[in-house]
Amino acid sequence: MPAGAFAKLFGRHEGFGVLMAATVGVPLYACGGGAIPLLQGWLADGMSAGSAAAFMITGPATKITNLGALKIVPGPRSFSLYLAFVMLFSLLAGLLVNLTV
Repeated sequence: MPAGAFAKLFGRHEGFGVLMAATVGVPLYACGGGAIPLLQGWLADGMSAGSAAAFMITGPATKITNLGALKIVPGPRSFSLYLAFVMLFSLLAGLLVNLTV
């Protein structure tokens, strides 16, 4: 992906970039240690710090084994609430990071 397109999608002062990073982090699970080199490259290509924070929150929080257990044990309603909370929290945290950095 060209750096210019990447910067435009996950760029500096755009709430849309934070939302996209949070959304991409859900199905694209990357453990905390494995995501750091990936995020370093993305930050060098123009990703905002808030987008990186949102990705780092949603990735580990939506590990497939955790989601499977959450859907089976407490049920589908709790599963949906958990996903909504993770997305909302990561979006707010990413926007806050963008405001402070």
